[in-house]
Amino acid sequence: MSKKQQGIDILLIEDDPMVQEVNRQFIEAVPPFQVIDIASDGKEGVHLAEKLAPDLIILDIYMPGLNGMDTLKEIRKHAFDVDVIVITAANDKEMVRTMFQNGVVDYILKPFKFERLQQSLINYKTYHSQINGEGALQQEQVDGLIGSYVKEGVKELPKGLNQQTLDQILQFLQQSECALSAEQVADGIGMARVTARRYLEYLQKIGEVDIEIQYGGIGRPVNRYKMKW
Repeated sequence: MSKKQQGIDILLIEDDPMVQEVNRQFIEAVPPFQVIDIASDGKEGVHLAEKLAPDLIILDIYMPGLNGMDTLKEIRKHAFDVDVIVITAANDKEMVRTMFQNGVVDYILKPFKFERLQQSLINYKTYHSQINGEGALQQEQVDGLIGSYVKEGVKELPKGLNQQTLDQILQFLQQSECALSAEQVADGIGMARVTARRYLEYLQKIGEVDIEIQYGGIGRPVNRYKMKW
């Protein structure tokens, strides 16, 4: 099985051992993300980025030796095929502007809540699944990719849907090894079947889930939904 099928690989570049462990636990609580290595400074981070070819780097700025800003510039200088999310206490406008100019996809200020990082990773998972591979994108799809990050990391849901319920359904699907019907999701969470179907259809539309159509028996085919990862 290839790396892309197994999950989304993260290299964590952070000098504080305690913060390293907290961030690792936060990251790995969001499937399919996995921390494949941790660097304690920027120089080591650049080396590991070249060696391991991660999908995503979580980068601090205040570090001894090569700081986060210079680390990011080195990463871009070498043209590594990797995305970067910054987690830092650096909140001055010039720093934030410089990091975005060098291509970070999100910027999270310390101290932060798990939910902020979780939403950023969920947004990145959608971006990652839609931008990789061959083919072309329509304007609406490009707008959706941009929208993942321009609204403070939170997507604007269609009218009638709410984020808490959506997160419940995502978590339920992530825990299942097989594709589930709207009825199974509704029964598992405790909601109306028509409500579950609306959320599942939305998740399929934005590329979070794949749909499997099951034929056989009497009546209409049954749509079953499964996380892409």
